[in-house]
Amino acid sequence: MSEVTKLVAATAVASFNNSKIPHDKTASAETNTTNSSDDSDSKSVTIYATAAKDETYISQSSAHYLWLLTSFSALGGFLFGYDTGVIAGAMLFIKDEFLLSSLWQEIIISITLGFAFISALLGGFLNDKCGRKVVTLIASFMFTVGAIILGVAKNVAMLLSGRLILGIGIGLASMTVPMYIAESAPANVRGRLVTINNFYNRGSVCCKYMLGLAGVPSAIQFCGFFFLPESPRWLMKKGRETEAKAVLKKLRGHHHVDNELTEIRNAISAELGNKDENTFMRILQTPSVRRAVILGCGLQLFQQLSGINTVMYYSATIIKMSGIEDKSTAVWLAALTAGINFIFTIVGVLLVERIGRRKLIIGSLIGVTASLFVLGLSFQLMAASSPAVTYVDHDYLNTTCSVYRNCEECTENTQCGFCYTENNGSLDGACLTVDHRDNTHAAYGKCQDMSLSSDNRWSYDYCPSSYSWMALLGLVLYLIFFAPGMGPMPWTINSEIYPIWARSTGNSLSAATNWISNLIVSMTFLTLTETITKHGTYWMFGGFAVLGLIFIAVCLPETKGHKLEEMEHLFSQPLCHICPFNAKYTKYTSLESETLP
Repeated sequence: MSEVTKLVAATAVASFNNSKIPHDKTASAETNTTNSSDDSDSKSVTIYATAAKDETYISQSSAHYLWLLTSFSALGGFLFGYDTGVIAGAMLFIKDEFLLSSLWQEIIISITLGFAFISALLGGFLNDKCGRKVVTLIASFMFTVGAIILGVAKNVAMLLSGRLILGIGIGLASMTVPMYIAESAPANVRGRLVTINNFYNRGSVCCKYMLGLAGVPSAIQFCGFFFLPESPRWLMKKGRETEAKAVLKKLRGHHHVDNELTEIRNAISAELGNKDENTFMRILQTPSVRRAVILGCGLQLFQQLSGINTVMYYSATIIKMSGIEDKSTAVWLAALTAGINFIFTIVGVLLVERIGRRKLIIGSLIGVTASLFVLGLSFQLMAASSPAVTYVDHDYLNTTCSVYRNCEECTENTQCGFCYTENNGSLDGACLTVDHRDNTHAAYGKCQDMSLSSDNRWSYDYCPSSYSWMALLGLVLYLIFFAPGMGPMPWTINSEIYPIWARSTGNSLSAATNWISNLIVSMTFLTLTETITKHGTYWMFGGFAVLGLIFIAVCLPETKGHKLEEMEHLFSQPLCHICPFNAKYTKYTSLESETLP
């Protein structure tokens, strides 16, 4: 365990122990009675009084146990974070090794996302039926199997099957792990502990030869989860109150958990009267929960429409697009940008309980929007200043590549490359057909044999440009602003805004929204850069980010400090007058007032 993650955990626990929440009368009575004991017991009395008066008290052993639970759970975030890091760097090599077109690159990346979407939808049913612990075990097992297949892949079929199985594990982990942590954590540090899941997600950077090692964290999680408890709220929902109480005592570090158990019991009691009703229909007919689901799905939608996974999956490719010639340099720069993302996720962990979810995500999205416009402008300037085709090899006038007028047009065709020579600051270049056996040189002409002349340069999937620094700046700024807010907050908020009867279904729908929108964006990214240009693609993402900013600013309440059982009441309050989901004629108004017809 790294010193950084230990520091994050220590900060979370310190915040937990230092929080002050008013104690109830029963606790006070117990404290006064206990304080009448002999002076020889004063030390133990003080400790017990603290626990009784303040239900946020946590012993040192329970603090360690809570951190252990969070760490093993957050390996679920590491799973799909590792996958993102693997495929971003490995794709530069995989596409050459297997001679993949842009379409096949998109398919290999997107098949994982498609099956993550399917498994996230099924995850709601599995979580209700089997529990959070069992589903997490299934997720880590599937990820391990998929990683092993990828590690020994010899052809495209093995790549596809490995990433398909990987997608099943990722989808289950993505919607289960944040919910499990949220249901186990106290309200005043819940956001910080759930955000650690995303912190692990961003700590993953690797290359082609580490595909198989993706199974290591999932194997560790699989083994570790055998020794972790089930969610106390799921146990209460299944009528296993004795087990739930024992788990809460262990997580809270004291025996005064009756008030929390009562709150959970009251929240569940309303569900028992409607247990035969379809959960999805009940969500649609309950305005507060319906509003929470729309908000949760909207957060996940705009997270993806702001282009994050085009940056993460294709970061090395984007760096190549910006004009970085050497493939290894592009991979190392991609690793550096991912490291920046990892570091600034710590900022989110530290700020989420200080300034709240709402301010953090709005500030993050403002920075993301500005960064996308910087990226769009940089690629537009690079396109406008793209080196011209100044000569044509007359022996090959009728080739596909001979019709292009500049490097930008030439390199957008995967069958073409730009061969150029730098003379006194200016470039003399030609668009030539790529050797189908090796894209590191042309099929003919000056760049056919690159070893014969050091004067000629070959550009297959990038163009030389003086604006490369601007694209790299936009990429770094994007990750700096995205990492603390738009990265973790949609998952953190979704883990806490649903009542227990709708929590599995709500998280399933929001996670599925994330993965299907992720699939659409990732599947179309390279095609979009070829059809509406690179700069047009990033201007489009910037436009979506503006829409997301309006949606979040208008419709997101602050959930900081609220217990999970208070969320339905919070979403029953008027959020705004222009949101489209403040329906007047509905079946339910709240858990306390709902009745059967």
